[in-house]
Amino acid sequence: MLVRDWMTRDPITVTPDTPVMDALRILKERGFRRLPVMEGGRLVGITTRKDLKDAMPSKATTLSVWELNYLLSKLTVAEMMARPVITAQEDEYMEDAALRMQEHGVGGLPVVDAGGRVTGIITITDVLRAFVDIMGLKEGGTRLTLDMPDTPGSLARAAQAAQPSNIISVATYGHSAEGGQAHRRFVMRVTGDGARDVTTRVRSAGIDVMD
Repeated sequence: MLVRDWMTRDPITVTPDTPVMDALRILKERGFRRLPVMEGGRLVGITTRKDLKDAMPSKATTLSVWELNYLLSKLTVAEMMARPVITAQEDEYMEDAALRMQEHGVGGLPVVDAGGRVTGIITITDVLRAFVDIMGLKEGGTRLTLDMPDTPGSLARAAQAAQPSNIISVATYGHSAEGGQAHRRFVMRVTGDGARDVTTRVRSAGIDVMD
């Protein structure tokens, strides 16, 4: 699951000398939260709705309307954009891009190709779409959470017990030690033949089904 499969292609961009008010208008009209900033075909920054709104004068200001409009007309994206820009690569895995967002506390990354050209943007919303797809939520079926020994063959054992149902997604999380043995949780979603009775079959195989 690569970034290029989930990113928004050809994002709208602005330049450093774009007035802040114009950038805010673009974000509002298009429903975006961030805009890559380009100069001479190069990515030089990124600006967000929050950054731009933070530039707005306080309601408690004593400036006149004329003075406010004049100041805002002079304020450009260059003064509010973040740099250097944290990016994602088109051909990297979605989980790597998601981890980078978490580590840097950002909600989106411009995406560049092998030549450094901006080709898209990937956001938290795209990560959530990918997560929903990976977990097979839109395909229905039956979901099971299994607690199993963290040893080779555990997943194969669960898959065997789930037959003849079709396993459409599997994920693991957590790691704990019970009675000196490491355990891991497996989340499995199945559809097709026997999906309604899969919990019974898996439990009959001696596997602990949490829900």
